[in-house]
Amino acid sequence: MKESDLGSVRGKRILVTGGAGTIGSNLVDLLVEHGAEKVTVLDNFVRGRMANLATAMPSGVVEVVDGDIRDADTVRKVTEGAELVFHLAAIRITQCAEEPRLANEVMVDGTFNVIEAAVQAGVGKLVASSSASVYGLAETFPTTERHHPYNNDTYYGAAKAFNEGMLRSFHAMYGLDYVALRYFNVYGPRMDIHGLYTEVLIRWMERIEAGEPPLILGDGTQTMDFVDVRDIARANLLAAESELTDEVFNVASGSETSLLQLAQGLLEAMGSDLAPVHGPARAVNGVTRRLAEVENAAQRLGFRAEIDLRTGLSDLVAWWRGERERDAQEAGR
Repeated sequence: MKESDLGSVRGKRILVTGGAGTIGSNLVDLLVEHGAEKVTVLDNFVRGRMANLATAMPSGVVEVVDGDIRDADTVRKVTEGAELVFHLAAIRITQCAEEPRLANEVMVDGTFNVIEAAVQAGVGKLVASSSASVYGLAETFPTTERHHPYNNDTYYGAAKAFNEGMLRSFHAMYGLDYVALRYFNVYGPRMDIHGLYTEVLIRWMERIEAGEPPLILGDGTQTMDFVDVRDIARANLLAAESELTDEVFNVASGSETSLLQLAQGLLEAMGSDLAPVHGPARAVNGVTRRLAEVENAAQRLGFRAEIDLRTGLSDLVAWWRGERERDAQEAGR
């Protein structure tokens, strides 16, 4: 799939669950840019923000529905007439651990509602968000999509693995066309800076801006495979426009970055000469390494990450500072 082929979403009616969130809103921007006839955003605004849709809303093709994927009737209504569905609504891995019943209701029951509605509405294709969490601490690196899920011990990862199982079942039973995308470590503009469960990058930026060094828990050798949210949005479009079905792909950069390297890169992006400091490691930190095999997605889906970490961190910092300035102005009114 070539970038030039993405215009084939033109004229389509599309549903995006979680469309006001970090990934969803970046995807909505792309859908509008490539000529979608109508984009319906379903979001309960626990994590999503209307501000994330500021670029897309003036187009006049975006309809926002304040609703929850746990409400099967709402999901059915917004899915009627949709030709394409992107399912991104979820809660964070940390919240899943603290509230497993809520996690089951959202991640499992909610996803079932979306899949069932897609079949009932005759949707042409469903692109679903999965996660590298299904692997747990992998046994082989780079990790391919064929790696088993038995090392995962998180409820979030278990729910995502079950989501993939539901998709395969509905493909076998009803012919549902779908592609699932396993995101690795997502970062970039529109990250959640206001919620209870914020990522380490947000906490580090707050410390650095206040003149405090970023705090690394442990020795900083834990690695991750970072992928910019804008690359993830593009991967979703490629999955939608591909003729592939009943497939799952890693969405990652294929590059390994340690927490120490990440902190140093963020300090550079913020123009700070501070040095990271270390604190006690967390008692439980099961996943100490992440590195994806990305050739399958490159060869079969046409996806390869384009935004390097240095550029991505610089863009993240610029966006974050703009958000802080706007928040300060609003607070002063």
